[in-house]
Amino acid sequence: MGLQFIRDTLSQHGLRLQRDRGQNFLIEDAMADRLAQLAGVRPGDRVIEVGTGLGVLTRALAARARQVTTIEIDSGLVDVLRSEALLPDNVTLIHADALEVDLAEIAAGEGLTPGEGEVRVVANLPYSVASPLLRKLIDLRHGLADWSVMLQREMADRLVAVPRTKDYGSLTVLHALCTDVAKQLDLKPGSFFPSPKVGSSFVRIWPRAKASVRDDELLHVEQVVRSVFNQRRKTILNGLRGAGHAWAADREALLGALAAAGIDPGARAETQPPEKLLALARALAAP
Repeated sequence: MGLQFIRDTLSQHGLRLQRDRGQNFLIEDAMADRLAQLAGVRPGDRVIEVGTGLGVLTRALAARARQVTTIEIDSGLVDVLRSEALLPDNVTLIHADALEVDLAEIAAGEGLTPGEGEVRVVANLPYSVASPLLRKLIDLRHGLADWSVMLQREMADRLVAVPRTKDYGSLTVLHALCTDVAKQLDLKPGSFFPSPKVGSSFVRIWPRAKASVRDDELLHVEQVVRSVFNQRRKTILNGLRGAGHAWAADREALLGALAAAGIDPGARAETQPPEKLLALARALAAP
């Protein structure tokens, strides 16, 4: 496709990219093909793409997969994609907000023959929607082989952070308990149009076959984890006491739960590994 094609197409259709939507399009077809390869897309797979743009990555995915369902929120881009016939025949375009569309229903789709292929998500996520969509994908993990996402490097660093670092937080812990995360590739701003002000990273995430956290306790664990990270300067005990949940009012019960989890009440959340925070959540849920 190339930069000039992108510029000309946007100009011909009177479109201006919206920074609040994080609209930064991949420029090179070769890079798009590399990302599709890093995402593990194989013949027979069905891919759900979030953020079609002008279809550079979409076409690379479609060349490898059996079917691609791509979701684009921008009505102007949807009109261009359709009027210019920019998408291959094995691509279904949905005009919707990915945070509102039923991704589980799309993932279920028509049944796959065993061994024929898997369902994967590939997405180019602006910073404003990255956290909620990543969280949504955790809930969908049982229906997906994996998901590969383009993120601002700061967000990617949060996913792979370790305790006692500034990037370690609630998003890190939730992913560590449910998934395996690997940073696949760092991309420079010049790989996109318009060039973002920060670098980007392509990250691949796999659901764990035996996750540390059970499905029926995930929401409670999330409440606890978000509470202790909500104000990073506070101790874990004070973070819990200010959480506003039913279990937050009883100081003695909180101290007992911390003791059961082997956590010093004066410690801060960023010093604790995911397994300790999971133990704390379970202690708080105990009768």
